[in-house]
Amino acid sequence: MAIYTRKGDRGETSLRKGQKILKFHIRVSSYGNIDELNSSLGVVLSKSKNKIIKDEVLKIQNDLFEIGAALANPFEKTKNLKELLNRRTQEMEKSIDNLTKKIPVLSNFILPGGGEAGAFLHLARTICRRVEREIIRLSKKEEIEFNIISYLNRLSDHLFTLARFANVVERQKEIIWIKKTK
Repeated sequence: MAIYTRKGDRGETSLRKGQKILKFHIRVSSYGNIDELNSSLGVVLSKSKNKIIKDEVLKIQNDLFEIGAALANPFEKTKNLKELLNRRTQEMEKSIDNLTKKIPVLSNFILPGGGEAGAFLHLARTICRRVEREIIRLSKKEEIEFNIISYLNRLSDHLFTLARFANVVERQKEIIWIKKTK
């Protein structure tokens, strides 16, 4: 079976129930950005050797797959999505708290970077923030599961903390942002 269908050659795509919409529709952009975020986390998996990071990232990737499916299918309520996102948001908060105990206290702004896994986690964090903004725009036009926004907001905090943790375990120094004065 071929991967291509040629159905999108005119700039349209179909939602799960067959409704055709333009590929630049905010809904398509939203779940496309979720896919981009998920793919960026795949790079993190290829770069990190740390079990904690890998386990956390795999859970997040599964969550993002569920969110993307829900956004691509606005006609059906995804069973248990609200409960899943509530539970996972709480789990991320606990993970943030636990990881924060294992890294230096943050006393200055830091520049994104460090080791490979840390740098890619920082990149994923910025993609997550873009996804969050896009989905908020979508939520003002169409109904979505509200907990998606809460989840993404917490996820960006979690990715920031994971990036800092990755840099500690990779023994990479964080670069502190220093304001230049005249």
